[in-house]
Amino acid sequence: MTVLTSTRRDCIVTALSAEQILELDQKHVWHPYSSFTSPLLPFPVDSTDGVRIKLKDGRELIDGMASWWSAVHGYGHPKLKEAAHKQIDTMSHVMFGGLTHEPAVTLCEKLVKIAPNGLNKVFISDSGSVAVEVAIKMAFQYWISQGQASKNKLLTVKNGYHGDTFATMAVCDPVNGMHHMFDQVLEKHMFVEAPQPAIHSQLKSEFNESHIQSLKDQLENHHQHIAALILEPIVQGAGGMRFYHPDYLKRARELCDEFNVLLIADEIATGFGRTGKMFACDHAGISPDILCVGKALTGGFMSLAATLCTDKVAKGICEGEAGVFMHGPTFMGNPLACAVANASLDLLMTGEWQQQIARIESGLEKGFAPAKDLPQVADVRVIGGVGVIELKEPVHMPTVQPMFVEEGVWVRPFGKNVYVLPPYVISEEDLAFLCAAMVSVVKKLPIN
Repeated sequence: MTVLTSTRRDCIVTALSAEQILELDQKHVWHPYSSFTSPLLPFPVDSTDGVRIKLKDGRELIDGMASWWSAVHGYGHPKLKEAAHKQIDTMSHVMFGGLTHEPAVTLCEKLVKIAPNGLNKVFISDSGSVAVEVAIKMAFQYWISQGQASKNKLLTVKNGYHGDTFATMAVCDPVNGMHHMFDQVLEKHMFVEAPQPAIHSQLKSEFNESHIQSLKDQLENHHQHIAALILEPIVQGAGGMRFYHPDYLKRARELCDEFNVLLIADEIATGFGRTGKMFACDHAGISPDILCVGKALTGGFMSLAATLCTDKVAKGICEGEAGVFMHGPTFMGNPLACAVANASLDLLMTGEWQQQIARIESGLEKGFAPAKDLPQVADVRVIGGVGVIELKEPVHMPTVQPMFVEEGVWVRPFGKNVYVLPPYVISEEDLAFLCAAMVSVVKKLPIN
């Protein structure tokens, strides 16, 4: 393989062609949910800017995925770049055990200010899955410390998704989820029927109390063994892109209080304005005992997540035998990531995201309207900055992914769902282009 190099001062800059990148990629790189026996060739990226991804072959794509929900301010936002440059000259990392620093304490203060009431203790971690692992560990250690070790099960709803690590896989949908093949090696927890789906216009309608009955029954019959109820507020993400009524979440909070069970809200995907509220919990006006955030926390610049809890949970944990919370990631509180997260939260705290999300919601509803009558389509739904075209049949990724690229957009469907969560900064023109491209691809899909 020939590698093109050029010398720039004391640095050697290596430039690989698209073909060279793909050759090395096929030999060594394992992508998310990919196979070495039936590889789906990725598209080599040259650069990103704003809402655009520039491929090595020169094509530009409007990004409908915001880098898996994270790049809410688009790529290369000057405020985030400035924060990263400033922090890396001072301190890129230092261990968090026994030490502290301004970027971390400032970040925790800001998270507490914008989080639902009562969540005032913050544990910083590296990724969304770890944040949920931390939440689960908090719940278990809380009850162990309270002398109720028999409360050692989790309760959740079907169609949920909470991550790819072992504790999080165990609370993903056990039948239809991505991890059902691990059923024999995962911890067994309790599941109830998923909340009844609702389109956006129904989210403010009267709630049917019968929809909460299976959750109520499980809590009433097994609360003595349940440490926590964990769910994704209002929007179930990778488990099906389903929306549900805020009163389901409100009633879930009331039932957890009634039966002495902690409530964990997984807002890795929905936090920081994506659904039209700063947190999806705000749609129901509730506060969980434990809250998980990630993805958009640094505006997509780098991996960072956090788990927030109440004084009750923190005190309950620390009253136990260990006297401390038994967790400590090596890169916890990374100053570089915290500095960028602070800049990202500063952008959100200006309030501009509210107008941005309202514009996106309106644009998605208008742009998806032509898809409603297509024979390939089962449902179209929008909430905030989340838009979903649900198909009647699952997509064939090797076929459909290049079709979106040919249309000039980056959309990554899964199962029956063709969905987008564009960066908040997307213009009306780019959003209209994105929606039209999605409808165009769906029209071309086979009808069974």
